[in-house]
Amino acid sequence: MTKTAGITWAAASARRSERQFLARSARTGTPVADVAAAMLGVHAQVLSAAELSVGLRADGVTRTDVRDALWPTARLAPPAPALAPAPALVKTHGPRGTVHLLPARDLPMWCAALPAIPAGPAAFPAGVRLTGEQAGQVVAAIADALDGAFLTIDELGEEVVARTGPWAGDLVMPAFQTMWPRWRQVLHRAGQCGALSFGPNRGRRVTYTRPPHFTPLPPEEATRLLVRRYLYAYGPATPQHFARWLAAPPGWAKDRYAELAAAGEIEEVRFEGAPAWVAAGDTGFPDAPERDELLRGVRLLPYFDAYVVAAQPRELLFPGAAYRRALAGGQAGNFPVLLVDGVAAGVWHQRRRGRRTTITVEPLARLTARQERELAERAERVGAVLEAAAELVIGEVTVGAHA
Repeated sequence: MTKTAGITWAAASARRSERQFLARSARTGTPVADVAAAMLGVHAQVLSAAELSVGLRADGVTRTDVRDALWPTARLAPPAPALAPAPALVKTHGPRGTVHLLPARDLPMWCAALPAIPAGPAAFPAGVRLTGEQAGQVVAAIADALDGAFLTIDELGEEVVARTGPWAGDLVMPAFQTMWPRWRQVLHRAGQCGALSFGPNRGRRVTYTRPPHFTPLPPEEATRLLVRRYLYAYGPATPQHFARWLAAPPGWAKDRYAELAAAGEIEEVRFEGAPAWVAAGDTGFPDAPERDELLRGVRLLPYFDAYVVAAQPRELLFPGAAYRRALAGGQAGNFPVLLVDGVAAGVWHQRRRGRRTTITVEPLARLTARQERELAERAERVGAVLEAAAELVIGEVTVGAHA
């Protein structure tokens, strides 16, 4: 491990991979919340992809372990015991307003930092959107209705209208060839504030509940902590990288970096010849032999895996043909990605039928015999996480982005 002011892409990737449990899996018995914390949240718009993101980083972990961390009482016969364990993970609206798995212990940071990000232009005209006062009433009503309950969206809507007024239920939001009630404009805000999280499905229907109670950090403290956590996981990185990952205004992100730099909490380094930042004192990166060992090999990462979304510069993670094949208009995550020696080198897709899943991998260059053997092991691990028998096919992936 050396300290240097001139950090290469390979050195940064090796350190990120190690800290993300990609270079070396977390040992058996590591809590899944620790893995999610290292990733700084697990994208979970598709829950099976989130289960893979966690399970592929931790020895022996399956989708059942992830779900038990989310809903520890779901498999208990009702009524649940009064001293039932609290969830270690919470499925809620996280970075970029999208659904993530977040460690419950990190909610004081997330639920103070995310609401502090300046909002963009209003998405709805004045006659449709909620006023600031109305939005606050709806969020409070959601928190009250979900405390100790698991409700479908329709059940939650009835409770919100009963606690606020008929205006909350006005069908004014165009959505999927229908109209949604006014109150649903702040569903993601309720999640980011800690008033709402996702419960286990009731059949095919999504349910919502309230996460464990907590006291948010002061917003400024939470934001500063989030920057440092981001740089520890994904640094070196610029304010523009941070803004892109968080879907925040670039000027706001630049101001946050400037504040932390002035306070001595982050420091500037040279990364691939350009200025970037790391957490103060966190300037050690792997030497060449260790770096190459950390990056060597093949890995399968699912849709919107945190590593491919957050690791920047993106054109170095997706070099050449990978930029055209594995991204969608420059956006990462729409395709599951094959990593070879630390860079995107193909795409893959899995199709499940009952207790079996077929994993089709499309490399962008010919794999060596050793890499093919390792790929077979990785595919088998995907099946183990999903609790299915896996069959590997090396060939063209014919489905489109996010299929």
